[in-house]
Amino acid sequence: MRMVFGLVLVAGVALAGGAVYMAKNYIGQYQTALAKERAQREKIVPTVPVFVAERQLKYGEALTAEDVRTVDWPETAIPEGAFTADNPLFPEGVTDPRVVLRVMEKNEAILAVKVTEPGEEAGITSRLERGMRAFAIKVDVATGVSGFLRPGDRVDVYWTGRVDQSLSQARGEVTKLIEAGVKLIAIDQNTQGDLDGATIAQTVTVAASPSQVAGLAQAQSTGRLSLSLVGAEDDTIAGAIEVDQRSLLGITEEAEIAEVEEEQTCSIRTRRGAEVVEIPIPCTN
Repeated sequence: MRMVFGLVLVAGVALAGGAVYMAKNYIGQYQTALAKERAQREKIVPTVPVFVAERQLKYGEALTAEDVRTVDWPETAIPEGAFTADNPLFPEGVTDPRVVLRVMEKNEAILAVKVTEPGEEAGITSRLERGMRAFAIKVDVATGVSGFLRPGDRVDVYWTGRVDQSLSQARGEVTKLIEAGVKLIAIDQNTQGDLDGATIAQTVTVAASPSQVAGLAQAQSTGRLSLSLVGAEDDTIAGAIEVDQRSLLGITEEAEIAEVEEEQTCSIRTRRGAEVVEIPIPCTN
């Protein structure tokens, strides 16, 4: 009897130990899985629905709800000007459509700079800031930077022509920087900045103030205008630049030596006894 009781006791202790071991192992696995899940949750980035293009959108197209969709975008990396729930692409109660201003590829975020306001036309007037005017400049392959200008670029404008000698001591033609950092808003009839390859334009349209327009018009009617492309990240401001043929060739103008006219003296000679005396008198010629 005692032997049976001992066997039962030993079996009970063994079962209890096995149960404890199994419970400990299960709890350990559960804690490991819980730790992994918490680590994965920490890696999850908060997102915000952002409107993107459902297909390729071209300049001048009217934007509709079928042309866009929303995707979850990382909250800390939303592009500036993107349309979200706080900045709706299609405001409630507004029926006038937006128009595409720049080519957008599929899944590209819709930005405010790439579409017009509701009901606004996609013309050149939408690119003019307050107080600015559009002015066309005639160019060719030489004066237009070999056709590599794009809307949105900035250029320096140089004037080359002859200056009236009554206004300047310069000799020959003069080249002068007349406007610096002028923004291009159109190339020929095209306002898109996404052109492929070089385009030899005949005219470029710049945004300028009324006083700048008057200066450019005067310069274009009296000489030749040439454009110099400014780097995309160049924030320097060009100073006054003027070059004529003398400075270009390093010719220095010699100072004219003024001849000093000798003062004329007139006299007469008279004899006083044995002595001859010279008496000065006013000159008559």
